[in-house]
Amino acid sequence: MYFTSDVHGYCFPTDYISQGALPLGLFQCSVDFRKDENTLIIDGGDYLQGSALNQYCWRVQGDFKVLAEMLNVCEYDYVALGNHDFNFGQKTLYDYLDGLNATPLCENLQDCQGEVLFPHKIHTLRNGLRVGLVGMVTDFVKIWEKPENIEGMHFVDPIESARKALNQLRDKVDITMGIYHGGFERDLESNRLLSDTRENVACEICEELDFDILLTGHQHMTITGQYYSDTYIIQPPQQGQGYAYLELEKKGERLEISSEIRQPQSPFKLNPALGQFAHLEAKLQEWLDVIVGELPEPLSVGERVEMALKGSPLADLFNRLQLIYSGAEISATSLANDAKGLPRTIRRRDLFAAYPYANTFVVLEITGEKLRGAVERSASYLSINEEGELEVDHTFLKPKVEHYNYDFYAGIEKEIDYNYPMGSRVQSLKYKGVEVKGEDQFTICINDYRASGAGGYGMYPKCKVIKEVRVEMIEMLLDYFSNKV
Repeated sequence: MYFTSDVHGYCFPTDYISQGALPLGLFQCSVDFRKDENTLIIDGGDYLQGSALNQYCWRVQGDFKVLAEMLNVCEYDYVALGNHDFNFGQKTLYDYLDGLNATPLCENLQDCQGEVLFPHKIHTLRNGLRVGLVGMVTDFVKIWEKPENIEGMHFVDPIESARKALNQLRDKVDITMGIYHGGFERDLESNRLLSDTRENVACEICEELDFDILLTGHQHMTITGQYYSDTYIIQPPQQGQGYAYLELEKKGERLEISSEIRQPQSPFKLNPALGQFAHLEAKLQEWLDVIVGELPEPLSVGERVEMALKGSPLADLFNRLQLIYSGAEISATSLANDAKGLPRTIRRRDLFAAYPYANTFVVLEITGEKLRGAVERSASYLSINEEGELEVDHTFLKPKVEHYNYDFYAGIEKEIDYNYPMGSRVQSLKYKGVEVKGEDQFTICINDYRASGAGGYGMYPKCKVIKEVRVEMIEMLLDYFSNKV
């Protein structure tokens, strides 16, 4: 069995920034797939969003049908749905799914009548082995996603949904396999609780249910095959930087499993059948190379601790645009884990590298007390190590690297003392030179992901929504540079 997850549109061996082929991408992985009637090829979701290829398909072609064709050529059997696969609305999602030869799975997604939209399946291999497959997605989709994109869809508890599916499968299959687009809420070595938000509940799935195998994703962390509470778990790296390979053998009542995480091999070679997409790739590269603007000097992305202490010119640009488009008094933004700065001569590809997300924005009415709480959350990003030096706190690095959950602010002045405990580090917080009081009222512009409370910013969902700014940052950037030159 072959398993990928969180490909995020990285199909070709490129990040659309570096020159030359890179050891990543769906096509680099799939050249190693050896398909027969005793082999399953599965993807764990988050395929439609995240790369320049996705943006080109969405903005120029208007759909993701070609992405479905790519999975078909790679001979996928099943795909789970990830939270980002809902980013472009239901018509786009269904057009993509209609073009798939693979079967979609998502047990905890229901319609208005409570019917499962993409229910579990039984796959009988040529050797007679019956595999029961149950897909699940983190139910935080209902918190993060734009309401119009999931209207009529109900994301229910993945554990209870999977429990019902397992009860129906139990006497009909030889192997049960969960495909969960979600991660682990505990450290797999120490079992220390990492998060109690229930965004990720893979440990609880293993403890509460009795899947033989749980394929996971979403966290963008690599987990080589191991057991957790009698369930075999594995998670491949994101962006096609690797895939999971598993071999299963049923011996009486005993299931023997071996697995490894494999990386794309060098020298770089592609499945010859994928040559049909070469024209698309060439057109995409031309589109990305169009010059859209100039800067007096580059906007660099520096070392993380330094940016947290001194600020970032790139984040300043994002905040400035958010303030212009929203009319809010305050703005907060973050930088992607792998965000790139902007050179003096800016091509379209540079903008996608600088801000890779499809965020829109929200203006909230926020009290001084809640604003201080948000700044305190950002101030927990750094901690003092044993040598007395500041470093990124481990909670932003494990189990998943989350630099994007540190926010940069515009419109306020703050003084942070990292010698104080987390939660009481903000020594001064001013708006227009005046110290902020708890009862003060402000308007703040943040992206829709942050407005959901994601990243530990639980104060935001409790704020009144003043307006929504249905413009993506990439559109703001393109408009800014078009009018600036």
